Amino acid sequence: MSKFDEKLATYEAALKQLDPKADMDLLRKVTKGLGPSIYNNDSNKVACSQKSELERVTKNYCEKKLGVSAADGDKAVQAACERYTERVKHRPVFYYLVCKHLGKESVYA
Repeated sequence: MSKFDEKLATYEAALKQLDPKADMDLLRKVTKGLGPSIYNNDSNKVACSQKSELERVTKNYCEKKLGVSAADGDKAVQAACERYTERVKHRPVFYYLVCKHLGKESVYA
């Protein structure tokens, strides 16, 4: 099993706890899109308690990658924080939740 597949298995298990019917193909695409950041123990997590982190997710992911307004991005990020209550929030799972909330799955088509 490759390192990517090992990481993906971790993310799939975390997502299944939140949504047993989750789109694992979309999760794979979101994870691939994050590139090497998933292998860094600090950058592969999202801290909902850090305002600067959430602003960065809104700006770099929601606005630039998904093409939504800052206001919509903020709402989606807050919704993901409320839904994903685990202490350790895996970035690919968090981004998946944001993407689904915004209905932007087509970005990964």
